[in-house]
Amino acid sequence: MSKVATRFAPSPTGALHIGGVRTALFNWLFSKNQKGTFHLRIEDTDKERSKDEHKIQIIKSLKWIGIEHDGEEYIQSQKIEDHIKIANELLQKGNAYKCYCSVEEIEEQKKRAKQKKIPYIYNRKWRDTDEKDAPKDIKPVIRFKSKIEGNSKLKDLVQGDIEIENNTIEDFIILRNDGTPTYNLSATVDDHQMGMTHIIRGDDHKINTFKQIQIYQAMSWIVPEFAHIPLIHTIEGKKLSKRDNASTLDDYSKIGIMPDALRNYLLRLGWSYQDKEIFTLDESIQHFNLEGIGKSPSKLDMSRILSMNEHYIKTIHDNDLYKNLVEYCSIYKEKIKSDKETKIKSSLYFLKNKAKTLEDIFNNAQYILDDEVKFNEDDLKLIDEKAKKIINEFNNQINKLENLDRNKLEPIINNLIKNYETNFKGVGQPLRIVLTGSKFGPGLYDIIISLGKDDVIQRLGKVLKQN
Repeated sequence: MSKVATRFAPSPTGALHIGGVRTALFNWLFSKNQKGTFHLRIEDTDKERSKDEHKIQIIKSLKWIGIEHDGEEYIQSQKIEDHIKIANELLQKGNAYKCYCSVEEIEEQKKRAKQKKIPYIYNRKWRDTDEKDAPKDIKPVIRFKSKIEGNSKLKDLVQGDIEIENNTIEDFIILRNDGTPTYNLSATVDDHQMGMTHIIRGDDHKINTFKQIQIYQAMSWIVPEFAHIPLIHTIEGKKLSKRDNASTLDDYSKIGIMPDALRNYLLRLGWSYQDKEIFTLDESIQHFNLEGIGKSPSKLDMSRILSMNEHYIKTIHDNDLYKNLVEYCSIYKEKIKSDKETKIKSSLYFLKNKAKTLEDIFNNAQYILDDEVKFNEDDLKLIDEKAKKIINEFNNQINKLENLDRNKLEPIINNLIKNYETNFKGVGQPLRIVLTGSKFGPGLYDIIISLGKDDVIQRLGKVLKQN
């Protein structure tokens, strides 16, 4: 058997859908597991809706999640002549025919089918009609001569054996009356020319597969193996569409979901290996197989994605976490200034506490990133006369310290609690507000140490001067 070759074939008519990403991932992992190749085909024949910006976004999105294709992108619109050539070959061989039905005739057939509450199937009027009787004012379409007798069976690598009656497949159009090829013809010719051995795609393509296999057989080409993956549904059990929130990769990256976490989640969405939940990239390739894919639709669960992301935030090395944070901030927030790098890096151990996303870490780090404290006005009202005295005395005490660490800070805080007959909140809350602008945020000692003595004194001084 020839070396395994798989492909992902998106249309550049919009942002990459999360279901498409999972299909690409399964194709990529299968080919890598089998030491084969993975290819990207851009199906850009819808001239009006296909845009270069979408193509660039698709390639960028796949790369972001760790999927890189082998060789150049295969651009479908550049192969149209090959598709038309095969349509004409099928015509010459007697596997296709010209259909001269008018738009009105087809509409009438559809209307009758609807009235009878049966699926519309073209009535094959021109299948055996002599072309001499063809109307002169109608440009014909070319239809494939589908099998009428018997059944067809597909050995699906995920769904098992699927059998259908041949008469349920209509004589489908392969060339429109303007001379352009249709999806089923183009996809089949491309897959053959690209040498694809395995076609792994959503199970909404099952009927297309039966049509395409007939083209392979009519051309005496080797038929690839097919695997149909169940679709992804919303948590309510509806089919996920591009109109749903969180349906594209951008929806996830902009809230700070990390690529490794999302890839791990998508891998486990409808696929399993023993009881394992967390997979490194190498482990994903090593263990992936088609047998592990379930037959039922999977539900996209945002809480599970956040939980997976939180696991990665807690467990990856802080250097890797910092790289992810820098990339995230430079795209979606603001670039981390060079003079803040050391402070953020050394503070990640607590900034990531309770953080489910990179956005959470960014928000937790806001008091470090901002040179000027942005006060929450309601919180500022909590700074009463007693709080001002505490801030003033704390300022005097830390001025005497050479550097700040917990062992030196704890006695100061404890003395303030004692002297002002209050509790930790009574001292900590006003200090946190002055240093960060809000009564919420990381632990007090972490805030003070992360800012460093100079910044702490400067921030305390500003508030003391105002009063």
